[in-house]
Amino acid sequence: MKHSPEFRSKREEERAALKNTAGYKMWSIMFTMLYPFIAIFTFLFSGIVMFFSGISRILAYMFRGSQAKH
Repeated sequence: MKHSPEFRSKREEERAALKNTAGYKMWSIMFTMLYPFIAIFTFLFSGIVMFFSGISRILAYMFRGSQAKH
């Protein structure tokens, strides 16, 4: 089967056809609109994880130090 000259493979041709669907366009719009919220959530969640990780490291250091004395 001969492909269009602007496409190098059948898969690229299929991808181009999928980009013309309503679902792809809706997903692109929704992702663009929601990206700032996704980025802020990721930043906040990473901060929370880093905070609790710091608490865990401090507690591990304290308990390791107290066990070494006994």
